Order: sequence, then C-alpha cells, then structure tokens
Amino acid sequence: MTEIPPESDRLIVFDTTLRDGEQAPGCSMTLAEKLQVARALERLGVDVIEAGFPAASPGDAEAVAAIARAVREPVVAALARCREQDIDTAAASLAQASRPRLHVFLATSPIHRVHKLRMGRGAVLEAIRRGVAHARSIYPDVEFSAEDAARTEQDFLAEAVAAAIEAGATTINIPDTVGHAEPDEFFERIAGLVEVASGHQGVVISAHCHDDLGLALANSLAAVRAGARQVECTVNGLGERAGNCALEELVMAVRHRADRYGVHTGVRTEHLCATSRLVSGVTGVTVPPNKAVVGANAFAHEAGIHQHGVLADASTYEILKPDEVGAGRSALVLGKHSGRHAVRARLVELGHFLDEEALEAVFTGFKELADRKKQVDDDDLEALAVGTARASGPWQLVEMSATAGSGSASHAAVRVRDEAGEIIAEAAVGDGPIDAAFRAITRAVGRLGIEFRALDIRSLTVGEDAQGRVVVTCSDGERVVRGHGCSTNVVEAAAFAIVDAVNRIENSSGRARAAGTQEIEAVR
Repeated sequence: MTEIPPESDRLIVFDTTLRDGEQAPGCSMTLAEKLQVARALERLGVDVIEAGFPAASPGDAEAVAAIARAVREPVVAALARCREQDIDTAAASLAQASRPRLHVFLATSPIHRVHKLRMGRGAVLEAIRRGVAHARSIYPDVEFSAEDAARTEQDFLAEAVAAAIEAGATTINIPDTVGHAEPDEFFERIAGLVEVASGHQGVVISAHCHDDLGLALANSLAAVRAGARQVECTVNGLGERAGNCALEELVMAVRHRADRYGVHTGVRTEHLCATSRLVSGVTGVTVPPNKAVVGANAFAHEAGIHQHGVLADASTYEILKPDEVGAGRSALVLGKHSGRHAVRARLVELGHFLDEEALEAVFTGFKELADRKKQVDDDDLEALAVGTARASGPWQLVEMSATAGSGSASHAAVRVRDEAGEIIAEAAVGDGPIDAAFRAITRAVGRLGIEFRALDIRSLTVGEDAQGRVVVTCSDGERVVRGHGCSTNVVEAAAFAIVDAVNRIENSSGRARAAGTQEIEAVR
C-alpha cells in the first residue's frame, strides 16, 4: 500500500500509459508489448502502473493479470467503475500483484450527471460510498477518481471527495478529463480539496490532466504547488485526444525546478529516453524531434552562437544534461560473431526485457541481419526487439515479391500462412509496390473491407544497408489500428506492417465478440 502523507516532499508518479495511453486511437498494444512496457516502467522507477481496465474486455483482464504477475516493485492499479461487478473483475485480475490498487471512478460534473448518468447529486454520492467501500473490503489501497472533476461544482466536488475518503479511499484523483482547466483555476481547485483531505492522515490528492489546450503539464505542476502529491501521466504524453501530461516533462520539471515545487520523485531519469523510444516503437507514434526532454533535437544545437556557448560551457544553452535522461548513445556495435549473452545484455541496457522465446526470435533476426550488414547497432537491435512484440494472430507473411516501374502499374505477389498452416497465394496490381502488396495481402486474408489510411516510413539506422520502420494505419470501419514492420527492404517492412495490422484487427474483433455487447463508456 502506498502510504505517503500529503505533506511529504515525495511526489508519487502514477503512469497510465498502459490504460489511458492505449486509449489513443491506433495505440492498442498486444500482451507482449504491454509486458515490455510494464517492465520498462518498473526499471524507470514509477510508483504506480495503471495496467488497464479489466471490465472492458477479457483481453484487458488478461493483460492486467499478466502485468500483476510480471512486476514486483511498483503498485499495480486496475481501473473500475463504481459497480461491484467491475470492481470484482478488477480485483480478480490483481490477485497475484505484490502491491495491488483498485482504482474506481464515477463522473461528478453536471453535464455527466444529466446526460450520461441520469443521476442526482445524492445518488452519485451514494454510488461513490458503495463502490469505494466495496473496493476497500477487498484491498486496502483504493483510489477514487471524480471523472470530469474540473467541470464539477466545487462544493459538490468537495462532498464527493469527503464521501470517498469516509468510505476508505486512500488516494483521491482530480481529473481534468477534457483539458478544460487553466493553471490558476486548477491550483485553487486542488488547494481546496487538499484542505478537505487534511483531516485524514495518509490521504493523497492526485491530479490527472489532459492536453486539449496544451496545458496538461502546466496544470499538473499547479496541482503540485497546491499540495497534490500524486500526478497521473503517460510516457510521451500519449492518451485520449490530445493526450495526457507527459511523464518525462513532469519529472524533469520538478527535478530541475525543485526550488519552485519542493518535491522529488523516485524516477531513474537516465532511463527516460529508452522508455520513450520503446513506447514510440510499440505504438507507432513517432516522437516529434522538438519534443521536450526526449525529442531528437532536445540537445541539438545548430546556431553558431549556441554551438560556441555549449562548447565553452553546456549550461549556457542546456538546462538539462543529456546523461540525466539517457540521451547519450552508446558506441557499442555488435557483429555476426557476437553471442546471445552480449545481445541480451545490450537489450537490457536499452530497456528491452524479453522472455526466452522473444530473445530467441531477436537473436535469430540479429544473426540474419548481421549477415546482411557489417555492423548491427543499437537502433537495429531496438527495431528487432519491437518487431518481436508484433501482434500474434492467424496470419503470417511467408513470401512476397513486388515490382515497380515508371509509367506502369506495380505488381505484388504474396504467400501467407493461416493459423491452420495452410498457405494462401494471391497477387494484385496497385499504384505502387506497397499499395499492390496491401491489395494482395488483404485479398489473401479475405479482408477486402480494410481501408488503408496512412503510411509512415522512417529510417531507423544509417548507411546504405539501413533498416527502415514502416507504420501503416488501417481501419475496418469499426476500429483504427497501426501495424508495424521493420526490414532493410522498405516494401518488405510495409508488408510485415500490413500483416501486423490485419492481425490486430482480427484480435480486436475476437475481443469484441468475447465481450459481447456490454457498453463501456470512455473514461477520463
């Protein structure tokens, strides 16, 4: 149980990349990817990992249970509505967690009470009491979130917070669900609720801010100044719509401006960049080069005056040191004579914790790549590690060939294997080799209704034999997914990405069927 008194100078970092971050369109992760991220977050030193929303689907429940078994140091939280069935499902998923937390929520704002809940103030307060009390009867560590708190009347929000505390909640989270608040306003709101909680020892006030107006970090820092001692955030700021407060920005802001905020975290900042790259790799969401703390340009200087100043004294134009956040790159290069132990050791340093099966797949790919390239560097290894966590599913690309020419149509021929082991061959014509491959693959798997939305091609390494990463965004009309593929051949990488997207759609369709028609509303 996380027992850190609110007057402490320790700021609890609650990471919700695996829950709120995954709710961003196209950012769904496979179980293997979630486990990779969870292990990286544990290594990073976050205090709480929100592993998912078990009542949303059997797949979410399975993922939360797997994460609860895999990580030992952080608190593992599972989200649930203020309903006994939701709470019991979440509690079951947390059964093997070393430090479980039940995180229950209910909307409190007038717009939600009228249009979504159709409940009056009294009914909302009673539902909070029942839900929190039920959660507390199962586990001692219970967090309550007042959904859309930033648009809730302050007097009623104070009543809701008091009701949750009296029912046994040890953490009270105040979400700015739609990114509506501004810093001065949010400061006053949090300060008032800190006062409500002040008579209850061990209760922590938390903030969860969205970035719809670009104020998520500013509002989170305002909450810290007002007395909040937990902030909910995500790696790279992923999340619903415009995203959440970015973990790396929050941590480095309170570290660099300790004079202003007077708090410290337990985050091992030297792993920030590696964790950022991992999350970017598994979600397919590229980190902008000008992104604070972890962007490629965060420590780059082109202007002559800046270069001269940095060479003389880095503090002239850098308030953070690259080593603080793990931005420095290792010169270690592996080759075809390197062994499994060296590859594993380097992967761990880069923030990839793979089981034996995944390591074997990476090592096999490493040997194949080393035969094609003289040297395999960190970017190559990261591409291979991310590739091992591609969505498992009924389809596997066996073989592909494609042609392209000026003034003529492109052709692609593919052979794919289904889950029964049968090989299916198809060919298609397209506007280019990737379009032709897309048409051939979707024809082979019987998914002609899949729409090709976007294509992102990046060079992961340098040189004439560089590896490329391709991210394709596809939709089947019900869901949007991103598929990822890596290869030294960009068309082959695209084909891998298309198959990955098809498998994600198949997996998502299966989870939807298993969950039935239960309606799960979007949360926070």
